[in-house]
Amino acid sequence: MSSNLHSSGLSQRDTLIRRLLTLPIRHLQQAVGSLGDLWRTPFTSVMTTFVLGISLALPATLHLFVKNAQQVSEQWDSASQITLFLKLSTSEKSAQNLVKRIKLYAEVNEVHYISAEQALNEFKILSGFGQSLAYLDKNPLPATILVTPTQRSSQASAANELLAKLKQEREVEQGKLDLEWLTRLEAMAQLIEDIVLGVALLLCMSVVLIVGNTIRLAILNQKDAIAIMKLVGATDSFIQRPFLYSGFWYGIFGGLLSWLAVSLLAQYLTGAISNLTDLYQSNFQLQGLAFNEALLLIAFAVILGLMGSYISVRKHIRAIEPNAD
Repeated sequence: MSSNLHSSGLSQRDTLIRRLLTLPIRHLQQAVGSLGDLWRTPFTSVMTTFVLGISLALPATLHLFVKNAQQVSEQWDSASQITLFLKLSTSEKSAQNLVKRIKLYAEVNEVHYISAEQALNEFKILSGFGQSLAYLDKNPLPATILVTPTQRSSQASAANELLAKLKQEREVEQGKLDLEWLTRLEAMAQLIEDIVLGVALLLCMSVVLIVGNTIRLAILNQKDAIAIMKLVGATDSFIQRPFLYSGFWYGIFGGLLSWLAVSLLAQYLTGAISNLTDLYQSNFQLQGLAFNEALLLIAFAVILGLMGSYISVRKHIRAIEPNAD
C-alpha cells in the first residue's frame, strides 16, 4: 500500500511539473494566435492601433513640451541674480571688503564685482555716447556687485530674504531683484503640468474604452465558437487569454506608433526652433523622448490595452453560455 501511495505522489508531481513546463508554451501559442487574429482583420486592427497611438501621442507631446520648458527655466536660474548698487562715496577698498563679506554668506554661490570705471566703459560702448560722456566731470555710475544665490536660495521667497540682508550693508545704496516674471513663468509651467495630467487621464480613459469596445466586437463575432468551447469543457481563463493578448498587442503597436509620432514631431520642430534660437544667439536644443521615456510610454500603452481587454472579457465571455438544447 505504501508503494501505491509513493507511486501516486510521484505521478502527481510529474503531472504538476508537466503543467508548469507546458504553461509557457501554451501562452506563447495563444499570443501568436491572437496576433494572427489581428492580422486577419487588418482594417479594424490598423484603425484601433492608430486611434490608440494618436491618443497617447498627445499627452506624450505635452510632456515633451513641459520637459523642454523645464530645461529653459533651469538655464534661467541666473535670473534670480541680485544686483547691488553701491553708494557713490564708497571707496575701492571698502567695496572689496564688502565683496569678501558677501562671499561668506551661506546663501551666496558667486559674487562678481564691477567697478564704477568698468561700468562707465561698458556704458560708453553699449550706448554709443562715448564722446559725449567724455565731457563729464565725474563718473555718475556707481560700483555694482552681482550676487548669485545658491540653488536653494534662488527661489523667490529665499532670494527676497537674501536681498533684505544685503541691503542692510552700509555700503549698499540700492538692491534689485526682478523675480516677478520668473514667478509667473513657474506658475504657467505648473498650470501646463496640471493640464497635461488632466488631458492624459481623459485620453487614457478613452484608450481603455476603445480597446474594450474592439475586444467586445471580437468576442461577439466569435460567440458561437466560444459557446462550443465551453461545451467541450474549456475554462473561462483559457478562452479569455487570446483576447487579453490582443489587448497586449494593441498596446505594443499603439505605444510604438505614439513614440514614432512624437519623435517625428520633435525632429520637425528642431529646425524651426534652431532658426529661432540663432536669432537670439542661444544654444537651446530641443530634447526628444529619452530611451527610458519611450519604454515607459510603450509599457503604459500595454497596461492600458490589457485593462481595456480585461474589462471586456470579464463581462462578455462570462455572459456567453451554451444553449441547453
